[in-house]
Amino acid sequence: MKKLFSMLALLFMLGACSPFQLVNSEVYNNADLAQYHTFRIVTPDMGKLPPGMQMVTYYNIAAAIRQEMVMRGFTEDPSSPLLINIAVTTHREIQTEPLLPPGYFPYNGPYYPYYMWPRYNYGPYWPAGYYSNAQVITGIYDEGVLTMDFVNIDEKLPLYSASVATILDGSGQYRNLKSISEAAQTLFSKFPVPLLPQYRKQKR
Repeated sequence: MKKLFSMLALLFMLGACSPFQLVNSEVYNNADLAQYHTFRIVTPDMGKLPPGMQMVTYYNIAAAIRQEMVMRGFTEDPSSPLLINIAVTTHREIQTEPLLPPGYFPYNGPYYPYYMWPRYNYGPYWPAGYYSNAQVITGIYDEGVLTMDFVNIDEKLPLYSASVATILDGSGQYRNLKSISEAAQTLFSKFPVPLLPQYRKQKR
């Protein structure tokens, strides 16, 4: 009987675990993200959707990121200097958007994140360790990794990057809105700007 209770407790704990894993969360250039009050999210007309992503998935991801930002006191503004760029890395895709133009070995291989707005647009000044998240992501790309970069596009200055796995379900398809929202909570779990007080007591 004691063994049965132990097994049931283990199954309960496993069931309670989130299916999402925070891959990385890094602040760059000593950025103080709390000094920004507005944001904007990359749009398809700034580049291209990652291969295999439908517009409905883009809208779901953008909505989940938007909600997390609003709950931290940010306001969406199409003229904001703070751009949130989105990237996806998956097992199924061969052609991806390079992190840098050809010639910058080794960060333009075929299994790196596909950024909607190519990462080399951020400018020539790259902080130390900026590529470490890409190196980690390539080890778990088959799970589907969602990455977001925060960039001051007026100054072309990388500020923050975070990645979460898994953005794909067991069949290799993108997850639904509810699951993407849960993934976004994990994606923002170490974001340097906390939730506003009225949202902190909500079950997350």
